[in-house]
Amino acid sequence: MIEFDTASPQPGSRPAESAEPRSVTTAMMRGFAQKCPACGEGALFHKYLKVSDVCPVCGEELHHQRADDAPPYFTMVVVGHVVVGGVLALEQTYAPPSWVHLVIWLPTIIIMSLLLLPRVKGALVGLQWALRMHGFGGHADEVEPLPDPERQ
Repeated sequence: MIEFDTASPQPGSRPAESAEPRSVTTAMMRGFAQKCPACGEGALFHKYLKVSDVCPVCGEELHHQRADDAPPYFTMVVVGHVVVGGVLALEQTYAPPSWVHLVIWLPTIIIMSLLLLPRVKGALVGLQWALRMHGFGGHADEVEPLPDPERQ
């Protein structure tokens, strides 16, 4: 089990107000279980993919999360590898007609995607919480100014 100690500040970053280390593994597992990464009890989502603004049990603010396009991307990678491997194995072993592939793999793709997507998003929210990203560390993200083209 990998534990990241986020208590020591990184060069060029501000230290967090509460510097107790957060377990990345625990937070991601709680998120994968669709629970609050802080307490592990409250529901992370109040709709299929809509993250609750605040944990209903411990009150941890969760609105900071920025999962964006990462959950669909990782879900497609996992589902694609499983399905392509299965299609190739089935084709090489039995060489069934195309309709058999459609009957097996279309529902598999849909079911795996729908089951995996919220879990991957939860794990990514847990990762952001554990690493104190995007406001989870008690301060807002600092935006670097664009370089001045006249100074170059």
